[in-house]
Amino acid sequence: MSSLLENGRSHDCGALRHADVGATVVLFGWVHRRRDHGALIFINLRDRFGITQVVIDPDLAPAAHAAAAVLRGEFCIAVAGVVVSRGDNINAQMPTGEIEVSLRELEVFSSADVLPFNVADDAELDATETHRLKYRYLDLRRPSLQKNFVLRSRLATLTRLTLAEAGFLELETPYMVKYTPGGARNFLVPSRLNPGQFYALAESPQIFKQLFMVAGMDKYFQICRCFRDEDLRNDRQPEFTQIDVEISYATPERVQAPIEALIRRAWKDILGAELPQQFPRMTWAEAMARYGSDKPDTRFGLEFIDLKDIVAESGFRMFTGAPFVKGLCVGPEHSEALTRGRLDKLTELVKKRESGGAKGLAWARVQADGSWQSPLAKNLSAELVAAINARMGALPGSVLLIIADDFHVTHQALNALRLELRDSLDLVARAGRSPWQFLWVTDFPLFERTEKGYVSSHHPFTSPRAVDLPLLDSDPAQVLAQAYDLVLNGNEIGGGSIRIHRSDVQAKVFAVLGLSEAQIQHKFGFLLEAFRYGPPPHGGIALGLDRISMLMAGATSLRDVIAFPKTQKGTDLMTGCPSGADDEQLAELFIRQAPPEGT
Repeated sequence: MSSLLENGRSHDCGALRHADVGATVVLFGWVHRRRDHGALIFINLRDRFGITQVVIDPDLAPAAHAAAAVLRGEFCIAVAGVVVSRGDNINAQMPTGEIEVSLRELEVFSSADVLPFNVADDAELDATETHRLKYRYLDLRRPSLQKNFVLRSRLATLTRLTLAEAGFLELETPYMVKYTPGGARNFLVPSRLNPGQFYALAESPQIFKQLFMVAGMDKYFQICRCFRDEDLRNDRQPEFTQIDVEISYATPERVQAPIEALIRRAWKDILGAELPQQFPRMTWAEAMARYGSDKPDTRFGLEFIDLKDIVAESGFRMFTGAPFVKGLCVGPEHSEALTRGRLDKLTELVKKRESGGAKGLAWARVQADGSWQSPLAKNLSAELVAAINARMGALPGSVLLIIADDFHVTHQALNALRLELRDSLDLVARAGRSPWQFLWVTDFPLFERTEKGYVSSHHPFTSPRAVDLPLLDSDPAQVLAQAYDLVLNGNEIGGGSIRIHRSDVQAKVFAVLGLSEAQIQHKFGFLLEAFRYGPPPHGGIALGLDRISMLMAGATSLRDVIAFPKTQKGTDLMTGCPSGADDEQLAELFIRQAPPEGT
């Protein structure tokens, strides 16, 4: 074993400053760059803390100079030397740029083959994401990604400190749980000791954390892994991490207060950003009416404007035949960007199924005299055009975008328009508001109506508001939940609710959901049994640690804050999983592979 390794490093590669000039130091790391200037060889040595320049002078260290001839990028080495000033040759781009280490001794821990892609400089990154995921351990050497994981680690540490100081107990729940079909699609784990039986990987600790409240733990939290077999995208992975919280004797405000304290501390300590002492609140109904989304981005305006009342008697069938008529008013400063071709593309956007599936988009460009340049102009009176202009606050040059349809289509289509315009017109930067806009969205509908009946908007243990309890029997669609989501810049980063703890209320909710007694007992029997023995009122929330880390780091994909993520097909390109299993192992699990179709 090398003597430098045995003695240990004295500093990391980001630590040295001008005050350290004259000190003898030992550094470990990777060769970030090597530059041969003839007599002198310069090495930029990198670890996750930073980069230090090392200079190798053949007159001072002839053996080390000879050994350095074979060094190249990503060799793992140790250096020992003296810290010297760089004088007027300061590198202001490096925190260690005032000094360099004059090398006296060099140890090569390991050599490195030529890398499949550059990891030293993000600007020179020449690899596709597929290639990066295949060599993820190299991708993770990139300083920009390492910063993301330092941030994530600090967030997890602050979470534990903040919640522990507030009296929460960190408790664990099982990963392998009872399989109850009908909710989110579960990953199944066959049980060798119980032939033909399966565990499910927990999609959340929901039921267990409620049982902690029954057990009298009072305040619980956990940074836990969750698993869902869902279609994937940039902000969704099959395994993810959440900050899970539950409180006895809870009200929504008692759940939200420690979460706000945690968020404020994290933003202050990690990002240096001051957040308000209380986050704003908005009901679900108001969020939908103003923004068409239950997770509105409030960093800019462009709110929906309701036109139904003033167009109801217009005689124009597009407007009079629709239950909702709403629009957006884009200011005249953006008029040149909204060309006819651009408006045609916006029309195609709202017609897409994922954007609402609207029949079309009504648009108008307001002229200097208040009249419209629009395919609609001939269908509406001058008086009605003036009334719409006034309602929408239109000025000459403003562009009006109007959707007329049912509730779902109108709001989803306008929301898609609003977000597209946000990005294409750079509305967030132009608005000049705080870059961090938090919002609690409250009072969600307890149920969603589908073709097959009612389903829970959140989960079947979410408590209705006390004032709405009579509506469970007469009009379930009007029942509002004691549920709340935390939204940041248009992203849901957490969701929770007060739970049902009364058996009579739980029975009514199950009845609305159409669950039979057999289904109830099969899925939730053990929880309902526990609720026979004095459960306290309780509630909680789950925050997405991955998503919060992504937003704090300024990343655009969860794969930039999850160390070993899966692709959109749920595969791990580095290890080659999922993979098959041999027949012997399958036989132990009482599983038989089905022959391919058509054989």
